[in-house]
Amino acid sequence: MSTAYKPVGWNRNKLIYDAVLLCGVVAYILLYLKLAPLLSPSVRAVDTPILRMRAFGSLAFLLLTVVLAIGPLARLDPRFLPLLYNRRHFGVMTAVVAFTHAMFVLDWYFAFSATPKLTALFTSNTSFGSIAGFPFELFGIFALLILLVLAATSHDFWLSFLSAPIWKAMHMSIYAAYAAVVLHVGLGAAIDGTNPVTALSLTASLAALSILHLLAGRREKAIDDAASRIDAETGWVDVGALDTIQEGRAIIGVLPQGERVAVFRFKNRLSALSNLCSHQNGPIGEGKVVLGFATCPWHGYQYRLEDGCAPPPFKERVRKYRVKVSGSRVLVDPVAVPLGTRIEPVTIAEALSASHPSTPTTRTSP
Repeated sequence: MSTAYKPVGWNRNKLIYDAVLLCGVVAYILLYLKLAPLLSPSVRAVDTPILRMRAFGSLAFLLLTVVLAIGPLARLDPRFLPLLYNRRHFGVMTAVVAFTHAMFVLDWYFAFSATPKLTALFTSNTSFGSIAGFPFELFGIFALLILLVLAATSHDFWLSFLSAPIWKAMHMSIYAAYAAVVLHVGLGAAIDGTNPVTALSLTASLAALSILHLLAGRREKAIDDAASRIDAETGWVDVGALDTIQEGRAIIGVLPQGERVAVFRFKNRLSALSNLCSHQNGPIGEGKVVLGFATCPWHGYQYRLEDGCAPPPFKERVRKYRVKVSGSRVLVDPVAVPLGTRIEPVTIAEALSASHPSTPTTRTSP
């Protein structure tokens, strides 16, 4: 979190993340240039400039596949959350690698064109009526433009300026970029017809991403389908059993309007917040309480348990809900209090006493 916009708010995690990412990029390019000719006769027959552009092109496709896999992986297993934390850095690196690939293509195939390189790219092949000869380069250019726009708007300044819903919707276009890359690579491989590894890689990428997204979607649907029941007497939502909430963690319930609510247990007190982080709608309830603040597992945004506000000088806020205990069940008022309203957390011992009043005893005089 930051109160001022900087190009990159460097910290130890970001430095390590970017260093590992950069080392991986360099290692892949070097290994591809050295090993690909040894493993494939068709690759060995191509010129060095073509080998170089294929190295960057294949790496861009691999990076894009990983970028799209990080989200569902983090939903399925929290051990992948460190990858999600700086996923935007991953996306920017993907755009840089894809742009490098495009520059190599232009410099090799259109270096001696009588017309400008970009003009030659768009006019050299106009066989739109033929699948075998379709100008697959256009799909690559379309995907590259999307990646560059997403990289340029990846900073939190744009998220704040555009608003989270618009920014998120715009960045979902990465799936359109992936579809375009699949067409670009698939048609290019079909025209070339000499390297079966490309087709196998394409199939593996599509299969892996499809399976991961289906599994993550099934998990989310299961949460929504297990809709919390409404208490008939109070109209409050029963989000689960008290003993299922671990200290410093939360359970997640579903309100009648479909929004999820997270009930945290901290120092044997209960607090209910919206499960949607105000940063990028991250799942607050899948995080934990750190130094007394509910902390989103995606990017570390924090909120006070009492009022749902970020600690000063930060300005982010999430909705706050009333919570109580009935028997062994935790109930949440489905109507949020006004943003910023302070509600003291419910002490579990007191809530249980109120829920199960003890039977008064009569003392007999001796």
